[in-house]
This record gives sequence, structure tokens and C-alpha cells, in this order.
Amino acid sequence: MKRTLTAEEREREAKKLRLLEELEDTWLPYLTPKDEEFYEQWQLKYPKLVLREAGSVSEEIHKEVQEAFFTLHRHGCLFRDLVRIQGKDLLTPVSRILIGNPGCTYKYLNTRLFSVPWPVKGSSINYTEAEIATACQTFLKLNGYLQMETIQALEELAVKEKANEDVVPLCISEFPRVGVGSSRDKVDLKSRTAYNVTLLNFMDPQKMPYLKDEPYFGMGKMAVSWHHDENLVDRSAVAVYSYSCEDSEEDNEDESEFEGRDPNTWHVGFKISWDIEAPGLAIPLHQGDCYFMLDDLNATHQHCVLAGSQPRFSSTHRVAECSTGTLDYILQRCQLALQNVRGDLDSGDISLKSFEPAVLKQGEEIHNEVEFEWLRQFWFQGSRYTKCTDWWCEPMTQLEGLWKKMESVTNAVLHEVKREGLPAEQRNEMLTAILASLTTRQNLRREWHARSVL
Repeated sequence: MKRTLTAEEREREAKKLRLLEELEDTWLPYLTPKDEEFYEQWQLKYPKLVLREAGSVSEEIHKEVQEAFFTLHRHGCLFRDLVRIQGKDLLTPVSRILIGNPGCTYKYLNTRLFSVPWPVKGSSINYTEAEIATACQTFLKLNGYLQMETIQALEELAVKEKANEDVVPLCISEFPRVGVGSSRDKVDLKSRTAYNVTLLNFMDPQKMPYLKDEPYFGMGKMAVSWHHDENLVDRSAVAVYSYSCEDSEEDNEDESEFEGRDPNTWHVGFKISWDIEAPGLAIPLHQGDCYFMLDDLNATHQHCVLAGSQPRFSSTHRVAECSTGTLDYILQRCQLALQNVRGDLDSGDISLKSFEPAVLKQGEEIHNEVEFEWLRQFWFQGSRYTKCTDWWCEPMTQLEGLWKKMESVTNAVLHEVKREGLPAEQRNEMLTAILASLTTRQNLRREWHARSVL
């Protein structure tokens, strides 16, 4: 059964089609560091994008992070995701793993990822291998470093804005380190840089011959298409540590021989969303480079990852919007749904305290949330999480038990609806309250069943 597109998805597709129609057979202009106006346009059109070249990061961090990447890859901890786009299941060319605060999840392209917990203070985590524990500790350390760098960057740009500075950098390493572009009083920098997860990515382009071509600028093959990062705290920053497995020959290649970007070098591309006037940027990424998307850049601009010729890892640190995406949240929702249960009867059935339509409606909505946003998302991804830790096993077993109780609640409601002597008006009110949730449940179960047999 094909899913109906949301209004946001329809609008995005319409914008994309309009842009492609305007372009016809021409390319939009884009700039690389060898273009004279590259740094000026960066300053004018992309002031909230900051690059840290590898030389500004300590050798200790480079060594530990790169070892951690290879450790997780060697243990088979990164997986390609089966994501849902416009009702179709697509396997991502990039392999990923989410690491972050215990109990955190991150949802993108209709797929919920469950974080392998990093060892925050006070946590007790049973990792499958000591090497994996060390790797998770390393990414927690990197997270703290990138958070401090981001806060400093935001503070420095605020100072520059106040002084109304307008300096064009001479090279990337001298580019202004900061930028928020906001005059709001006392901005809470920490809340917008409190990275709670990192999404690790890996791709070997030699094993992915079918990569899409970049459609607007002619930038070449894309590892990740144009997008905004989803489900983040409003105006929060994103920090990315990039590690491409370059060899000495490629490091010494002269990029000037290429028209446009060097296809052997990984780049991150940026453009103003749905704009055909401002040139795009293609910024080369080398071993250990970091870049930062500050303030509202992720909302006003789109970015893509342009493939090089060698394998590449990245660690993308985010402030995930977790108000509805933590284990504590969904357990509290279960408690809310089941507070209407009076208790188990000898027959194994349950009795309910209230058949008020609002109470029933809320219970069935939570029932759907537990099943389709958590249980099916988790089990559909198989045993991937147990590669690193058993942390999620007990909570998901607990959630499954609570879901079974909700199944019993639904049966109790349907039994009451069928009870002889129930006034017709009350029966209709009860059915009206639960019908939408039951219909959604039936449709989603069919959809998930179809996905599971692919």
C-alpha cells in the first residue's frame, strides 16, 4: 500500500520540479577554492558555515578518532539503512551507526535509529567488546571537544557582528571561526550546542558504482543528496569530523587540472535552499577536517556530500530533538495509556476504569505510537544493535510487554462496544473515538508486513 505524501513532502517535490524546469539543460554556477570569488561568496552568502582544517585539531584527537572509526568498521557495527522515501523503501549507500546519550533515538527519512550509548557519567553499559567500549568513549570525548569549538565559534561571530566586521578570508584556515547572525539577547549557546548524538557514516565509493549525479550544479557523484538535517532542536548547530582514506599520491595531486571540483576528493556542497541566483559551494574535505553549520544555516541552506574516490568516515554531531524520542518519554506514555486499567481478572482479561471517549482515544493513539514508532522500528532493523551492546534488549522487552497490555485494552473496549444493553449513543461515541486509530493501525500493519517480506 503506497503511503500518501505529507504536505511538506509535496511542497518539497514541487519546489524541486520547478527548479529543474527553470534550469532546463543548464547548470547553476558553483565555486571551489581555486575560484577567485570563492572566499568572498562564502563570507557573503554562507557566513554561518565554518571550516576547521585538520592542522587546527590535536594529533591525539585525530589518532583516537581514526582508530575508533576502524574499530567499529572492523567489528561490523555500521549498517546501511532501509529508509522510506515517498512510500518507497530505499537502501542508503552510506553505512551508519548512531552513538549518543543512553535512551536517545534519532529519526530520519521515516527510520528511527536507536543510539548505542556512550559512557556518560553515572551510566552502566555492557559493551560486547572492550574495543567497542573504547571507541564509544572516544566519540564522547570528540563530542565534548566539538561542543567547545562550536560555543567559541558562536561567541566569536557574535562579537564580529556587533563590530560590523566584514573581512574576506585569505584561505580556509583563516576563515572567521564563528557566526550566528542573530541580535537576540542572551542566546543560550549551550542548549544549541549540547550535542546528544553523533551519526557515524562510512562509504566506499568503489563499491557503489550507481551513485546519483548532483542534479543542479553538475558537481559529480553524490554520496548523500541535497537535504536539511531532520529532527534537530531549532537553530541548533551541527558539527562534522571528516576522515577520508587518502593515499600519498592523491594528497599531492594538483586539483587545478580539473574543471570544477576534483572528483577524487571528497567535498561537502552547500546551496541556499531553492535559490538559483547565489552560486553553490563545493568545499574539499581532507583527513581530519571539521566543519560546523551554525545557528539557522541548516534551515536556510541545503547541503550534500560529494563522493571522492577513496573510502570515507564521518562523525556528525547533532542536538537531536528528543522530546518524543527517548526511552523515558515512551515509558511515560505507556504509563499514561495504562492508568485506565483497573487490573487483571482471573480469566486473564482486564477491566477498564473508564470508557470515556477522550480516554479511549488517547489510549489507542499511544498504542499506535508504541507499536509503529518504537517496536516495529526496532525489530525491523534486526539484531544490529546487539553488535555493540545489549543495552536496548531489556527496555524493548519491557515495551513489548506494555504493548501486549494495550492489545488487551483494545479488546476490552471492543467487547464493551458489543455489549447488549449499551445505549446506541454511547456506542457511537466510543466507536468514533477509536475508529481513526484502529484504521491507521490496520493500514500500518499491512505496510510493515509488506516491508518485512521484501
